[in-house]
Amino acid sequence: MSTKAFKSDKIAHIKEKVDKAQVAIVTEYKGMTVEEITKLRRSLQAEDGDYMVTKNTLAKLAVKGTQYEPMTDALTGPIAIAFGYGDQITPAKALSKFIKETKKGEIKGAVLDGKWLNADDAKKLATLPTKTELYAKMLGCINSPASGIANSVNEVLAKLTRTMAAVRDQKTA
Repeated sequence: MSTKAFKSDKIAHIKEKVDKAQVAIVTEYKGMTVEEITKLRRSLQAEDGDYMVTKNTLAKLAVKGTQYEPMTDALTGPIAIAFGYGDQITPAKALSKFIKETKKGEIKGAVLDGKWLNADDAKKLATLPTKTELYAKMLGCINSPASGIANSVNEVLAKLTRTMAAVRDQKTA
């Protein structure tokens, strides 16, 4: 039997995670073994996230008054919450990959920027590029014109050099 102090500690622990999180994804862990949940938790921790199995009533109390309050309706049944601290997309990618590999678990929805995303929208998060992928694409776009100009100038100089070499060879022959 849980004591009031124990429950208060658990609520504070959940609230601490909620305060740091950029995104919270509600999942159903039905059918998963402890080893599988641990594996999922480790993969999320490697991506600056966390996976927490919690009592629904405690989670509802912890998110009350926060931007994650819209998830309270989804907190029914055997649920766990995946938190992403650094990036909003990476936890969704890790969860989708795990669900695809094990055929266990299900994404019920997510809260992003205070808005509830249904299961389909939350799954679509996994298809978006991460911050690092976006940065790489952006740098590629910025670098592309400069590379094009450099290649054009080099090609003009190379043609000039080849032409001068051909004229020299023609005059010496």
